[in-house]
Amino acid sequence: QVQLVESGGGSVQTGGSLRLSCAADAYTYGGSCMGWLRQAPGQGREAVAMIKSSGGDPYYTNSVKGRFTISQDNAKNIVYLQMNALKPEDTAMYYCAARYAYCYFLMTQADFVDWGQGTQVTVSS
Repeated sequence: QVQLVESGGGSVQTGGSLRLSCAADAYTYGGSCMGWLRQAPGQGREAVAMIKSSGGDPYYTNSVKGRFTISQDNAKNIVYLQMNALKPEDTAMYYCAARYAYCYFLMTQADFVDWGQGTQVTVSS
């Protein structure tokens, strides 16, 4: 059974930091492109950061480059999203998702097959 469980969301002020975690089952994690996507109210899901579980360069959407870092712990099947210098426009529900293939730049929600339940991030000004 696919399991993607996010944690680490919360409320912070502008400029603050949060670290999101996504714990995956071994089958989902192994060899997958693991991504973090976010959805603000009234908008579609935006791919924020992606990384191949087996290694390789991460991908970021332009609005988070230099502020967000995606990383992984292969021993624990966990993907992290470290978010620094947060802005009110980063406010959204953040989802962890898996694609059973390679990652590439400008991925969309349609590229991902399995999803977690999401964790809310709220940034106040």
